[in-house]
Amino acid sequence: MPQMGESIAEGTLSRWLKKVGDEVKRDEPIFEISTDKVDAEIPAPSSGVLAEILVTEGQTVPVQTVVARLETEKGAAVGGEGPRAPAAAAAPEKAAASAAMAAGASGLARGAGGPPAKQDRTAATTASHPSAAPRTAAPQPNGGNSLQDRLRTKSSPLVRKIAAEHGIELSAMQGSGIAGRVTKRDILEFIESGAVAQGTATRPSMHAPAGAEPHGPVPDAWPGDVVESMTQIRRLTSEHMVAARRSAAHVTSFFEIDLTRIARLRAKARAEFEAKTGQKLTYLPFIIKVVVDGLKLHPVLNAAVAGTNIIYRKQYNIGIAVALDWGLIVPVIKNADDLSITGLTRQLNDLAQRARTKRLQPQEVQGATFSITNPGVFGSLMGTPIIPLNTSAILGLGAIEKRPKVIAGPDGEDTIAIRTCAYFSLSFDHRIVDGSDADKFLAFVKQSLESFPDAGVA
Repeated sequence: MPQMGESIAEGTLSRWLKKVGDEVKRDEPIFEISTDKVDAEIPAPSSGVLAEILVTEGQTVPVQTVVARLETEKGAAVGGEGPRAPAAAAAPEKAAASAAMAAGASGLARGAGGPPAKQDRTAATTASHPSAAPRTAAPQPNGGNSLQDRLRTKSSPLVRKIAAEHGIELSAMQGSGIAGRVTKRDILEFIESGAVAQGTATRPSMHAPAGAEPHGPVPDAWPGDVVESMTQIRRLTSEHMVAARRSAAHVTSFFEIDLTRIARLRAKARAEFEAKTGQKLTYLPFIIKVVVDGLKLHPVLNAAVAGTNIIYRKQYNIGIAVALDWGLIVPVIKNADDLSITGLTRQLNDLAQRARTKRLQPQEVQGATFSITNPGVFGSLMGTPIIPLNTSAILGLGAIEKRPKVIAGPDGEDTIAIRTCAYFSLSFDHRIVDGSDADKFLAFVKQSLESFPDAGVA
């Protein structure tokens, strides 16, 4: 199981692309994984035959776990397919015979070796995290500073935040992650089980001084209903959206923006642009360019809340929501202020393409300072998008369409004209962003797009 980022301790093997006995080529995708950050296809470390599958679909295992055996020696025996607990001792290596499909810290490091220490991951995944119940932390001979203790308390920032909101002590929980590490799924299931109210007195939190919003009753399936488990990406999206909604004071403002000038610039430059770059010229690079300029003038919209402090980001990393057949992902254009319209177009198309083919790296979906979502491509006129965690705003783009508008004629008289328009919505965190700041930002975006210079298309 490759380590797809420094903060990722485990991954879920979501799908095998090959079966036992199949021949594979070096760097050919062989299985898919899902982590807290990204879905990805993992290539084979070398050419050979898939001899044995050790981790089944849907199983979550720590990074560096050997998930299969790949025989690189022709005529080698091929084993069976199915769940199997990793052996405790490393098997003797055959010279140039077997390549262990485990990656290093780079995410795709190739190497051979025996499986890790024995642990029954099957039981952990089939049970509903029974070990996630609170326990009394026994005194540790080393003061609770063992590797297991450090890993357990070093949960993700989101897990620690949820624990603080509900007054849960992470060190008193045994999670399903590596060395008992508490995952988001562990803590949410623990909260939904009601164990907090039964066994733990919640304490006030800066994140939720009035207490956490109670969960409603779980619905029952009726006769004829179809029940299916959420995919990994759907579970992660669900958890992130609930946490984001809970953490920020959401307010949304709307502006209608005339994009007629941008439409004419696109039409004029499209043929030459596509011939020169090989890229299609859309509205989005123009919008990103103007948004970045607006963020420089209104830095509180490129900020994050850290307790009672405000972090003003000096990087302009724009997250772009990409709808996939199996869920939603937000790749990030890093240092967007350094890119021209051509550079933004290339980055957009590249990230979107690799998102759809599951070839994004974890760092490419992290570090956004501001996000843009475009539901208008599906015909939506406007919406109220949820602000991603650790940012202060997100811009929603409505459908771009022609509308009759009253405008000033050549002599200053009112006249009706057909204009290309769209509604832009800005959801912002009212803890640090005032309505006047949000509206000034949108007004700047509107004015800049409606008067975009001819020389800006480059």
